[in-house]
Parts: sequence; C-alpha cells; structure tokens
Amino acid sequence: MNSEELLALLSAVGHAQRLRVIGELADGRLYVSELARRLEMSRPLLYMHLDRLEKAGLVAGRLELSEDGKALKYFELTPFELKLNVDTVLAALQEDRAAAPPEAAGDGNGAAKPPAAKKPNTTRGTRT
Repeated sequence: MNSEELLALLSAVGHAQRLRVIGELADGRLYVSELARRLEMSRPLLYMHLDRLEKAGLVAGRLELSEDGKALKYFELTPFELKLNVDTVLAALQEDRAAAPPEAAGDGNGAAKPPAAKKPNTTRGTRT
C-alpha cells in the first residue's frame, strides 16, 4: 500500500456517515434502496459514500436482477483489517519511493528534492 492508497483508506473511514454504512453492512449485504432507508439518507448521497468506500476496497457492489426483473445494486463489506501505526506509514512511504522514477527519488540521503522555485511574475501589476 502506498501513501495515496493509505490516505484513501483513512479518508473513507474518516467520516461518520461512512462508518454508519459499514455498521449497517456488518450484518450482511443490502441493496441500495434498503440501505438508504435504514440510514435515512438519499440514494445519491449514499452512492457518493459507497463510491468512496468501494475505491478504498472496504465494500464491493454488484448489480443483480430480482425475480420481477428489477435491477438491484447490492453492496457488502469486503474483509478488511485497519491497522495504523508508524510502521504502516513508513511502509507506505517506502512503497512511494520504490515506485518513483529515479530523478524524483531525492538526493540519495533520503531527502526529497525541493520543488523548483517559481519565477516572479514581472508583467503583473506594472504600469506603462
């Protein structure tokens, strides 16, 4: 897991409504309309939260047809364990460094290269 994936995971669980979604899905899969009713949340808002949880790998959605031919989107929890400590953060940063191109790796001493300085905008604010 790199730092971007770690941040997506932390962001996904760092919201009260998304924790409520996880709580409702803990007992088993539900289709979106039922989940929205239980949470007293609009379906568009629920889909936004489910999207964040799905991108973080915490839930999975699947479209199914009911007996009467209606398409129902079911969501369920995916098995996960969230462990955050210094080692987790260091491992994510190490993965970033391993995946970075050599010129972006830093100065060889573990320090990242500072961003290039911006050139001052000399044409702005001058009168002619």
